[in-house]
Amino acid sequence: AIVTKVEDSTGNVVVDTGISQAVLLKSEQIPGEVLRVDDRIKVFATQVNSGEARGPLVSLTRIHPNLVKRLFEAEVPEIVEGVVIVKNISREAGSRTKMAVYSRDPEVDAVGACIGNKGARINLIVDELKGEKIDIIPYSDDVCEYVKAALSPATVIDVELLGERQTRATVSAD
Repeated sequence: AIVTKVEDSTGNVVVDTGISQAVLLKSEQIPGEVLRVDDRIKVFATQVNSGEARGPLVSLTRIHPNLVKRLFEAEVPEIVEGVVIVKNISREAGSRTKMAVYSRDPEVDAVGACIGNKGARINLIVDELKGEKIDIIPYSDDVCEYVKAALSPATVIDVELLGERQTRATVSAD
């Protein structure tokens, strides 16, 4: 989308999606991001309500985890082909994202495919998200291994499974 207007009073932004005009609310923008008229940005449509008198009402966001997923789909052909699967995404928009990936083909490194040669693929996405840190971790059906990977780069000493959706992890003091 192309930013066509920035409302100073509210911080909301009007964008041209190429099909219609839509509003990107301040609450749906990446914290700390400054948008200006004529900026090209990627947005994610979370909802389309048809039946409105002036056409469909589209809800846009730049903070939803699925925006990150769609950006990776645009850059990583292995995801589009279904070889690499995005299993989970956790995101603090503007700060960091952790994305768990799995490869259906043992010959394909899922993490490496998402990062790209010399970081080429992930760097394009980091630039679009204004420097947001993105950690790509390997998905595992073993909950303890998965939690260990999710907590990286921290050094995990032990992971204890407490319940179906609860673990206790011990990490080094540093």
